[in-house]
Amino acid sequence: MAKENNNTGLLHNVIAQGTRIQGSIETNSDIRLDGVLEGNLTSQGKVVIGQQGSIKGDIVCNNADIQGSVEGIVKVSDTLSLKSTATITGEIHTKILSIEPNAVFNGSCEMLRRE
Repeated sequence: MAKENNNTGLLHNVIAQGTRIQGSIETNSDIRLDGVLEGNLTSQGKVVIGQQGSIKGDIVCNNADIQGSVEGIVKVSDTLSLKSTATITGEIHTKILSIEPNAVFNGSCEMLRRE
């Protein structure tokens, strides 16, 4: 009898420091970026941009923790957390926004309605 593979929600992707990607990434699971992405990132889960990570492009996801830099539009359906080392240039669209002291945000922000 074949064993059924059940998704436990623990799957995640990691783009390591020193990796450069040109193009878009789409994933159904969580993703952590410590490298450089020149393109859009879409995730059905959580996006973590590490301190050395950077994106020049748009992000669409459910939740995000940003420690590195983002240049583009960030659309987070639930919670966006900007850590103290984060630098964001562009637009933010989110329900919940948490910004630590020393984080840098230049752009516009739209707070989505809570349902």
